[in-house]
Amino acid sequence: MAVGLSAAITLKPLHRFHQPHFPKPTPTLPFSPLRTSPRTHRLSNFTVCVLMQDPKQGSHIEIEPPEQPLSPQQVPVSAKLAEKLARKESERFTYLVAAVMSTFGITSMAVLAVYYRFSWQMEGGDVPWAEMFGTFALSVGAAVGMEFWARWAHEALWHASLWHMHESHHRPREGPFELNDVFAIINAVPAIALLAYCFFHKGLVPGLCFGAGLGITVFGMAYMFVHDGLVHKRFPVGPIANVPYFRRVAAAHQLHHSEKFDGVPYGLFLGPKEVEKVGGLEELEKEINRRIKASKNSS
Repeated sequence: MAVGLSAAITLKPLHRFHQPHFPKPTPTLPFSPLRTSPRTHRLSNFTVCVLMQDPKQGSHIEIEPPEQPLSPQQVPVSAKLAEKLARKESERFTYLVAAVMSTFGITSMAVLAVYYRFSWQMEGGDVPWAEMFGTFALSVGAAVGMEFWARWAHEALWHASLWHMHESHHRPREGPFELNDVFAIINAVPAIALLAYCFFHKGLVPGLCFGAGLGITVFGMAYMFVHDGLVHKRFPVGPIANVPYFRRVAAAHQLHHSEKFDGVPYGLFLGPKEVEKVGGLEELEKEINRRIKASKNSS
């Protein structure tokens, strides 16, 4: 900061008496026509001023123009990111509500069907062991068989003639649902039909149909939690994400979306085996480690 400094110097008149080197002659006249008077040297007053600029007083005041509204291209990236995250969170919540309601409805129907089915079978006093065993066997068989059906349909149908529907699953999703969700409804129709048929009929065949309907239902619920929840994070799945085998399943399905091995694996729960057959274990381990690291960073 500059320091202001001013100084004023004033010299008053200075009278100096001049003494001549030779003595003045004594006047003979009673009066002297030439009167000597002292010589006076008068110096004029002057003032010296040193002015230093004061930055506060000498600074220029700039008037900023009024702010103009930002165009969509000038919106900060953070605002766009926050809006995108909020939209994704809303979509996840919407899908979660739909998933919970559908799961609760189908599970309740299956539990009630099992209860009334077996209570109805034992009304006569004799336990139909063959029918009960057939129901249990078909439940497990249908659940396992759905994995092979899903693998075949995924490759032969969804990535072929039905690609116009399945393509929505391989693109960034806009909204809580996608056209590919129709396949879940298609697979639920035979399960509901089988459960309804055996609910009103007795015998070994209705018992087998009942088991098949239960197996399809169990597979559909497991597929939804692992595929939609764990892999694609459409809703939180809780501790399922920390199960080592499910981590491998999720990583294998992520390789399917990367198309590093021509779309392999097409199955879900047996996806790691498919990756192993095509020599992709190294890529599978990399994807597992990447997902673990991403999970730790987000938590």
